[in-house]
Amino acid sequence: MKRALQLIVLVPLAVIGLALAVANRADVVVSFDPFSSDTTGQFQAPLFVVLILAVMFGVVLGGLATWFGQGKYRRASRDLRAEAARLREEARHPNT
Repeated sequence: MKRALQLIVLVPLAVIGLALAVANRADVVVSFDPFSSDTTGQFQAPLFVVLILAVMFGVVLGGLATWFGQGKYRRASRDLRAEAARLREEARHPNT
């Protein structure tokens, strides 16, 4: 069921992405300095490449934000696992 749902969602997304890539082959100028009209710091790339890189950057940035946001839960889990192991060992050898 999960596999079929993935196919139902991912296949149309792949087709749309492919159509977007074919339709947007023209080069666009990407500049990281909004205040300068100088051409240094600019590059040209096809629009679909810029869009794909922007999406990939967003996925990585979101993953990092999630990973850092969940740090306290990973630490608590690690501490509880250590405590459980200590208590298990103590239960095995109660008079030590």
